[in-house]
Amino acid sequence: MPKAKLLAAIAGKNRGILATPVDRQAILAAIAELELQNPHPRPLTTAIDLLGGDWRLLYTSSQSLLGIDKFPLSKLGDIYQCIRPTASAVYNIAEVTSQIPGLNGLVAIVAKFTPVSEARVNVVFNRSLVGLQRLFNYSAPDRLITAIEDGRKFTAIDIPIDRQGKEPAWLEVTYLDENLRISRGNEGSVFVLTK
Repeated sequence: MPKAKLLAAIAGKNRGILATPVDRQAILAAIAELELQNPHPRPLTTAIDLLGGDWRLLYTSSQSLLGIDKFPLSKLGDIYQCIRPTASAVYNIAEVTSQIPGLNGLVAIVAKFTPVSEARVNVVFNRSLVGLQRLFNYSAPDRLITAIEDGRKFTAIDIPIDRQGKEPAWLEVTYLDENLRISRGNEGSVFVLTK
């Protein structure tokens, strides 16, 4: 079964941090095989309810995302991509665990998306939040998103992102079922996520 094969291939790879070049090739082959069996090839028009929700990252080839793990005295924790279809919003949230008690961090990116096909969206990044989890009063992605949507200001690095004049980023959903999503991005990265 292609789904089980993919899950076995990414097991133990720490979201891609521990994947060797040979592992990455095998994972990409397993992803391509599963994408051929996509039960929802038009997710933006026929499966929007499945697409919405809080997705936890299982694997990525994005070196910029995995690079968060290289900060001194810290380890990359869970990474979430939270999709809110009714608001056309995406929240990327990365938890960072510190070896120093009380200094666990958080990196959150707030974006809006616009559908450009039945499987692809253009993404415009609007806001970047970086700080300590305790200053966000962070306990779970949905509570942080509610605070952001309520307009709360945080004691953190809170920077608007200006991408005027730049090409929009895009994300295409290439596989979607009740608990697994595969997406490909404009920088050639692949993302495997679970609900």
